[in-house]
Amino acid sequence: MKKRFAQFFLCGLIFSSLTVSAQQRPYYTQYILNNYIINPAVAGIENYWDMKVSHRMQWVGLQDAPVTTYFSIHGPLKRSAYDRESATSFHASGANPRGNAYWQDYEKAENHIGVGMAIIDDHTGPLNTINAYGSIAYHLGIGPKTNLSFGLSAGFTQVSLDASKLDFIGGGNTSSPLNVDPAVQGSGVLNTLKPDISAGMWLYSRDYFVGLAAQQIVPVDVIYTTKTNTVSSTGQLVPHLFLSAGYRFSAGEDFTILPSTQIRYINPLPIGVDLNVKVQYQDVFWAGATYRVQDGFAGMLGLNVNGIMTVGYSYDYTTSELNQVSKGSHEIILGFLINNKYGDWCPRNLW
Repeated sequence: MKKRFAQFFLCGLIFSSLTVSAQQRPYYTQYILNNYIINPAVAGIENYWDMKVSHRMQWVGLQDAPVTTYFSIHGPLKRSAYDRESATSFHASGANPRGNAYWQDYEKAENHIGVGMAIIDDHTGPLNTINAYGSIAYHLGIGPKTNLSFGLSAGFTQVSLDASKLDFIGGGNTSSPLNVDPAVQGSGVLNTLKPDISAGMWLYSRDYFVGLAAQQIVPVDVIYTTKTNTVSSTGQLVPHLFLSAGYRFSAGEDFTILPSTQIRYINPLPIGVDLNVKVQYQDVFWAGATYRVQDGFAGMLGLNVNGIMTVGYSYDYTTSELNQVSKGSHEIILGFLINNKYGDWCPRNLW
């Protein structure tokens, strides 16, 4: 029974992805560690180049469940003068280099341009999507401790359907959850390449951030055809809207607490809401938790190894019927701080 449920669910997921009834961009549990993957306005927000590599296995135990891997890198075209030697560089024994004194000296960033790029591979059964894009953002100070940035990204989306892997339950009967012309079965890999444009804005200071992003802002039709030019399936890539917000505050001298939220809107789906909290000890390690409304929970752990490398891990537990067949979702992310001159162990603007 569980295996049958898994088959029907996965077929429904693939079909809904083709016909725009599902989120077409991957889920990320640890987006708080890499807001750039959601919002191009984040490009160049720090005073070094931020490289991230991530791998996510969703709904482990469900055959052909989503697997997402991405690579991203972004940084400023010109380093800011605020990159000066500070207590953050030394990690004195018993002292918190990111204590209250550090944040009292926080100043807005100099006006500057940031650039970046990302490649995202998302695989679900016979369906594979590759997004590749470059970004540019402009950051300007609008107050003594407040900054605002605007970003734009452009690239392409390649959607591939391996028709040889399609399992037409019911032999192509119209009651099948995947009602795609069985004539395409065995026709090989069907590809379509479409433009991908996203835009965003990011308001940030020493204590809070608010971001708004629109991915796939230009809706485009997706049409697969066989070698005989027979239309096999159609769909559309639609805009995805993301609203992010968070507030950082200190709990004593050694701990920082960051509650945050992300709200997603993809028509015609219901609005999705994540509620998060991240607790960091000094600038060394952190733990966090996420509640995805009407979907499940997640726990996160991370370590800033040194001024060059960070690592984070998350585990998701779903409360939907998927927990009958799924053993949860695993996500790991590795971060590298390139040209981090004074060795800050954690970001200054993305905590």
